[in-house]
Amino acid sequence: MLRPAPATTSRPARHDDAAVPDVELLERVRAGDAVAFELIMRRYNRRLFRLARSIVRNAAEAEDVVQETYLRAYARRDEFRGPHGFSAWLARIAANEALGRLRARLRVVSLDDYVSGASADAGVRRIEIMTGAQLDPERLTGDGELRRLLEAAIDALPDDFRVVFVLRAVEGLSIAETAESLSIRPETVKTRFHRARRMVQETLGARFESLLPATFGFAGARCDCIVATVFARLRSAFAAAREGWPKPSID
Repeated sequence: MLRPAPATTSRPARHDDAAVPDVELLERVRAGDAVAFELIMRRYNRRLFRLARSIVRNAAEAEDVVQETYLRAYARRDEFRGPHGFSAWLARIAANEALGRLRARLRVVSLDDYVSGASADAGVRRIEIMTGAQLDPERLTGDGELRRLLEAAIDALPDDFRVVFVLRAVEGLSIAETAESLSIRPETVKTRFHRARRMVQETLGARFESLLPATFGFAGARCDCIVATVFARLRSAFAAAREGWPKPSID
């Protein structure tokens, strides 16, 4: 259950906020600073969306996962000890929330099973590699069309390859960061990324590389909506306890 934070006075963002370490922002959140929590959300919205999207393969559901991740992270804010690893802590919450949404229809049991590809149950659904006729990227009319094809190729990767590929190639995390976020060995990250990249390249050729940073984009109004919705849900929870958290104002 969420515990209400003390009310604070919102303040505009400062130019140096982007350089504030995660652990310092978290301490400010624990003290009831709404602006610090917004900074955390805007810092990690895209990463968490891409991670969730790589698991549930649906943008709208991935956005729901991101919202739930922040609500769970806020409720568990005192559990993080740090000082390092906050982003991986958030990522694991998001991954497990996304996997929880698959249990009913895919019977995926845990993050460990998902990233290892292990399952004793033959009924667990596996994503097949694209096996249709080879498409010719050179015939596509523009980057937008190629990007859509790239997203489809990523979606078609096996589960345990896809999540690694998205974190490494699309979001640009290091091997160590990816391993920590998924609780797997760095060597496993290397192997799965190499194989996933080869699968995508076999389908699309080399042109896809330059479009990776724009794949599964998440910014602007969608980012704003996540922030606004999370704060609305938190304020509703606080209101039940007769406390409030004012709306932060960050441009």
